[in-house]
Amino acid sequence: MYTSDFSFELITQDDKARLGKINTPRGEIDTPAFMPVGTLGTVKGVYTDDLLKTNTHIILGNTYHLMLRPGIENLKKFGGLHKFMNWNKPILTDSGGYQIMSLSNLNKIDLKIGAVFKSHIDGKKIILSPEKSIQVQKAINSDILMVLDECPKLTKDKKVLSNAIHVSTEWAKRSKTEFGKNKKKALFGITQGGLFKDLRIESITKLVEIGFDGYAMGGLAVGEKQIDMFKILNETTEFLPTNKPRYLMGVGTPSDILGAVKEGIDMFDCVMPTRSGRTGLAFTWEGKINLKNSKYKQDKSPLDPNCDIRELNKYSKSYLNHLIKSDEMLASMLISLHNIYFYQQFMLEIRKNIKNKTFKKFYKKYINLFEK
Repeated sequence: MYTSDFSFELITQDDKARLGKINTPRGEIDTPAFMPVGTLGTVKGVYTDDLLKTNTHIILGNTYHLMLRPGIENLKKFGGLHKFMNWNKPILTDSGGYQIMSLSNLNKIDLKIGAVFKSHIDGKKIILSPEKSIQVQKAINSDILMVLDECPKLTKDKKVLSNAIHVSTEWAKRSKTEFGKNKKKALFGITQGGLFKDLRIESITKLVEIGFDGYAMGGLAVGEKQIDMFKILNETTEFLPTNKPRYLMGVGTPSDILGAVKEGIDMFDCVMPTRSGRTGLAFTWEGKINLKNSKYKQDKSPLDPNCDIRELNKYSKSYLNHLIKSDEMLASMLISLHNIYFYQQFMLEIRKNIKNKTFKKFYKKYINLFEK
């Protein structure tokens, strides 16, 4: 059921694991939800029609990269990214905060201005302020926008993390002012604080005081151990509003997702399904499979006999192994599509088990499978 305004409904819980539904004018998003990453307006190697068939409800685009190519003016001519890439479901956009960290050698942070980049494409000076980030996301016509934040690299230096909270809080205020009032779209705040409980609570408290439509846990999945990520989620998700969606940015493997759902997280995104697909790594209900391995050279079985999208269940592991060995691009396309299908089936089973109050059993069965 489509609604005219953005809203979130918490349907039920199994301990801390939450079953919910996000409503947007472009469609519903069942949570916990996984968002395939379409950084440049494309989920690499996958047709949008096929994404729909995998039961993908929402994808992610990237503000910084889309600002550079195809650019704001071009996106405006199309009325946003949806028509430009032929995707009529919801889109969430990263604010560019991750690029402040990942491209740190190409930018400098100024609290009053924002991030001053040297373009990785042509070397031109680019200013990404909180206001500019929101303006770009509006040009993209995102359904869920993110505030611009400073996402520090993994560190135990509390001074660095405290400064990032200060910068991110001030930028969050400016982002909200630029966003204005729009009930059809949502603006999410992004918490920082690394692996320190007190800093996380401080960041959450400040953002809740400002008030957002959803809250993201930023500054995680940046190289810390999985157990440490789970620990900080366990210690701090209870301080997030229960009536707003919770988003763990840049996560992750199936076991990352399981552990975070256990701690009350609702939304995820990661390049893992397609990046792994391009290297011959498939995710299945038996665990991870490296299709480059010679033991699959004569394996007649499909990756998943139940997946008939693009007739994937008719392609054998032997054939996929052959495509990889032959350096054929079809290998990347087929395995990437399979991986997204698997992720969405995985999320579907998570939701079913939360609804049936059997999530704990499902969690125990699969939490360690994908780390082997």
